[in-house]
Amino acid sequence: MRLIRLSLLFFFFVSVCFAQEDIVELKNVSDTILNPKRTLQVSDPLDAVKTMQKLFPGKVYNLSDHNTFISWKCKTCKPAPYNDVNGLEGDQLFPYEDGVATRVLGNLDYTDSKGNQFKLLLFNHSFHDEDGLQTGRFSGGLAGVAKFAKNGTVWQMRSFQPAIAAFGSFAQAPSPKLVQIGEDQYAFTFTHVNGGAGGPFEGILYLVAGFDGKYQPILAVYNYKLTNVASVEWSGSYAVVNDTTKKHFRDIIVKTTGSFNKAEKANDEFEVNLPEEIVAMAKTKKQFDFVIERRFSFKGNRYKMIDKPTVKFSKVK
Repeated sequence: MRLIRLSLLFFFFVSVCFAQEDIVELKNVSDTILNPKRTLQVSDPLDAVKTMQKLFPGKVYNLSDHNTFISWKCKTCKPAPYNDVNGLEGDQLFPYEDGVATRVLGNLDYTDSKGNQFKLLLFNHSFHDEDGLQTGRFSGGLAGVAKFAKNGTVWQMRSFQPAIAAFGSFAQAPSPKLVQIGEDQYAFTFTHVNGGAGGPFEGILYLVAGFDGKYQPILAVYNYKLTNVASVEWSGSYAVVNDTTKKHFRDIIVKTTGSFNKAEKANDEFEVNLPEEIVAMAKTKKQFDFVIERRFSFKGNRYKMIDKPTVKFSKVK
């Protein structure tokens, strides 16, 4: 009986050790994986995880809570800086020296006016962690994208950009949202939200589009969202102006809808910078709802606000 128990204990110990070693394993890959001119063709239907593994041929892990990622390391790659929109810990040097965990971030489909089908496969890079965790409140997830076009029964990669910029918190970029900004021209948005523990969570809207040969953020709208504050809150929405005189980069209208209650300021733990459009009203009124509308037009290489924002107040007391 004792021999059986010892054997079982040894088997359990060996199993745990192998499991732990399996988690920490990093597969070394060639620096050719970062070549933006790479070609790739996959059969329909396109499997997002398998396709991502062809782009980043590391080891796939399927942990609990739908935590699926590819673990890889490139010893011969030359790390390059990529902007982290949090702005607190500087640029991210990618690929990371101690390894990379890559996850599927989004799989966006659209069809152009001629019936051609396309996919934008987005992925999220974070620092490798032996437990499969994503950590760092003020560290964004580094987003990358591959664009595919359908040709018969296969999907052919038309463009590949391993990394764009980092958004979000705890090394997780927000879910991308597809948006049409022109005739057969599609982009995607991120609603970046972050804030200190117990403090306001402030949101910024980013629009990422193909421009000048690469995907890049071409619009940043601040005061887009605010939560976790007792006296004031707001949320944003956007719409592309249906202007057929503009073939590409059509104007975008952003609305910010919120409410203010001066009596609740006593419960605020942190000071909040209000949008300038409502500052005067907040000084003289006890409470109100508001809608701020801003219009953005593409100028040069990015969207810029045109005209003055308009604001409408209601339920004023």
